[in-house]
Amino acid sequence: MSGVLVILEQRSGTWNRMSFEAVAAAQQLAEKTNLPLTLAAPAGKDFSADGFEAHGRAPSAAYLVEHELLEPYTSDAYVIALEQLIKKLGPAYVLFPHTYQVRDFAPALATRFKQVLISDVIAIHDGPVFVRQLLQGKLNADYRQTASGPCFISIQAGSFRAETESGTTVTPETFTPELTPAQIRNKPGERFRESGQTVDLTAAPVIVSVGRGIGEQDNLPLVEELAQALGAELAASRPICDNGWLPMERQVGSSGQTVSPKLYLAVGISGAIQHLVGMKGSKAVIAINKDENAPIFEVADYGVAGDLFEIVPELTKAIKAAKG
Repeated sequence: MSGVLVILEQRSGTWNRMSFEAVAAAQQLAEKTNLPLTLAAPAGKDFSADGFEAHGRAPSAAYLVEHELLEPYTSDAYVIALEQLIKKLGPAYVLFPHTYQVRDFAPALATRFKQVLISDVIAIHDGPVFVRQLLQGKLNADYRQTASGPCFISIQAGSFRAETESGTTVTPETFTPELTPAQIRNKPGERFRESGQTVDLTAAPVIVSVGRGIGEQDNLPLVEELAQALGAELAASRPICDNGWLPMERQVGSSGQTVSPKLYLAVGISGAIQHLVGMKGSKAVIAINKDENAPIFEVADYGVAGDLFEIVPELTKAIKAAKG
């Protein structure tokens, strides 16, 4: 068995951003194991092959797993189709983005090969060793493949940085699995609320996030003005959303969204582990907190220990002045 196969995800002609994070992880794994990289994507009627590319290590091949029964999505169809592709290619590793859809079908697919899915991987070390978190990020656990079959891995959002510049474009081959309607035992219902949320923090390049240090809801406009000046999305820690001061879809953390912006500005956030899990993939972190011993300063690239009610207005004023 050889090769690293990454399964991409697309919905209504649009790539799921986490697919590119999975490609970044697969690139790293391919480098560590000196194995060829292959891209693949199940293709329904609305599939778009635009953007079928990778960065760094060039893929050796790409496949469109194409069949009319793959649209709309059902776990039965995906498991059967991808099982046939994996048996054809014989990869040593199969990677997925850890999306709701992958959580639905990937464990069953791994079981077809008498394997388990190593889910929510946040790092890959030499060995290779796959790292995932336990107890809402309080512990890290190392996993190593010891069985002889393919190793199935899903990648946690925000753990590997998706490249944005142009990469190596691949012309995919078409793989047509053998599928019949009788094999599809389940029927799709309404999509989970994830597809209907109005705010996708995972795509935001700049995020201003507010915590309980803001004191009360009436003080939120102070931080909202800063976010507007930066052209940033406004986010929050769990207490803010639990209190109803901001909608739940703006929550960052283990029970909210996992983000990886270029800049994450944490205002009045102490840095509980549940929140850090959601923003650890940020390229640069700036923290403003009056408690100089707050855990957020341990992960911040730049920290300001002081009163946010004095610092934030001055920072907003300076940003507006710099923009002219």
